[in-house]
Amino acid sequence: MPTYTKVLDEDARLLKELGMRLRLARKRRSLSAEKLAELAGITRVTLNRLEVGEPAAATLGTLTKVMGALGMAGDLMLLARDDRAGHQLRDASLLEPRKPALPRLIALKDLPCLRTVAAWHLPDADTRLTPEEVFNLYERNWRYIEPEKIVGKEAAVLKKLTKTVGKGVLLV
Repeated sequence: MPTYTKVLDEDARLLKELGMRLRLARKRRSLSAEKLAELAGITRVTLNRLEVGEPAAATLGTLTKVMGALGMAGDLMLLARDDRAGHQLRDASLLEPRKPALPRLIALKDLPCLRTVAAWHLPDADTRLTPEEVFNLYERNWRYIEPEKIVGKEAAVLKKLTKTVGKGVLLV
């Protein structure tokens, strides 16, 4: 006995449309339901169920047999070939600007150039500031900073700050 599963309205509509297309293809070839069923190796009842869009009859095996008997086996290769929805999702994610990860607070001890010119008055070398505060310190004190001395971790942090907080621009 076949198992019946609940089919969504949209899926049911698609199955009915597929069934109508198969019936039309059969009639264009002047084939009776009995003859096509025989060529496909299925019963006439199964073919009828496929042509009316009954979900239980629309197995991939049955569809393959019927399309092969109609000379349309190559059309199966068109199913899901152009994954438009998948391409749109992937393309949207590729176009989103990637934000480099920054810590919530940045330790001034990791930014020696900035500390010497802009944060010398802060008593604790372990002082931590937000990325926005650090970026503002760089912009306000840039005239006192020697850019060639910014290397290593400090250079990486400044680059990330420029991309994220500065939206790609360091106003100096």
